[in-house]
Amino acid sequence: MFKDVTPEELYHLKNQDHTLVDVRSPKEFEEATIPGAINIPLFSNEERAQVGTTYKHEGQNAAKELGLEIFSKKLPAFIKEFKELGTPVTVFCWRGGMRSKTAATVNNLMNVKVNRLTGGIRGYRNWMKEQLNTLPLPPLYVLNGHTGNGKTHILYQLKDEGYPVIDLEGMAAHRGSIFGGIGLEPNNQRMFNLLLGEALLDYQDRPYILIEGESARIGKIMIPDRFYQHKETSPQLFIDLPIEERVKNILSDYSPSDHHEQVVEAFHGIKRRIHTPVAHAIEEALENRDYPEVVKNLLTYYYDPRYSHSTACDEELITSIAGDSVEDATEKVKQLLSSKSMDLKREGVK
Repeated sequence: MFKDVTPEELYHLKNQDHTLVDVRSPKEFEEATIPGAINIPLFSNEERAQVGTTYKHEGQNAAKELGLEIFSKKLPAFIKEFKELGTPVTVFCWRGGMRSKTAATVNNLMNVKVNRLTGGIRGYRNWMKEQLNTLPLPPLYVLNGHTGNGKTHILYQLKDEGYPVIDLEGMAAHRGSIFGGIGLEPNNQRMFNLLLGEALLDYQDRPYILIEGESARIGKIMIPDRFYQHKETSPQLFIDLPIEERVKNILSDYSPSDHHEQVVEAFHGIKRRIHTPVAHAIEEALENRDYPEVVKNLLTYYYDPRYSHSTACDEELITSIAGDSVEDATEKVKQLLSSKSMDLKREGVK
């Protein structure tokens, strides 16, 4: 018989040689799933809609019969996909109901080691919401600074070297500005909360976490208030690079030549907020596809003034880090963190 596992048990299983399988339809999976899960659906999007319509008009028994008829035809291929995984499996659906029970039952009969998530993805989300509201929040170091100062690049480098980093923009799949969704497929709030909650659980034994300074909203995502308020009262490391380096960083990140129409559309969304002669100069540069000039003007006349106006950190929290390049700034951040770690050890913080 298959085993039912709780959301907490599933979180720990994820760190082992284990596969999470979302058996909902591809459309449901694309909207949000448990991080790291793969999709082996019982029904296609069209089949799920068909079963739902039958349930609505003919009742539960008719819907079950139709579902059985559809699923029985694909059962051998369904089992084959699970066997090819080569690991123990936990299956889940929306509420831990018929779809995951069916998937767990048939796999168990075919000797696939399988669990079912109690309460489905909804139960896991509710558990993660509780974690976000109650988990102890480790000290944060917040990388701040004007647009293009390489904060995300610094975080990526530090994470590659084993530093505890939470990439909020990466979790949102959005870079946080009016141009931030270009070339990306943003996550929704449900997916963001799951990713943030799991990251906080992963770093519970670390002395601090590094994040990037963000407003309360990243695209359409809202940072949970408890975490956001913690960020606001944490040490702020202000990165400062020459504007030429900032322009280069932005061109590398956004690849505007690959997304010209989206860049033009995004610019028109902010054009009225920019002094008219400057807006005309940016528009002309866009027409000529002179992206370095576009970026330089946007930084100088739009982003920098808005950033300076919106930043209101307590001066006692701020440490300025000036560098000639992202690499230079990264080394200086590492030096500062090293000295801070020594301070924490002297204070008896693990």
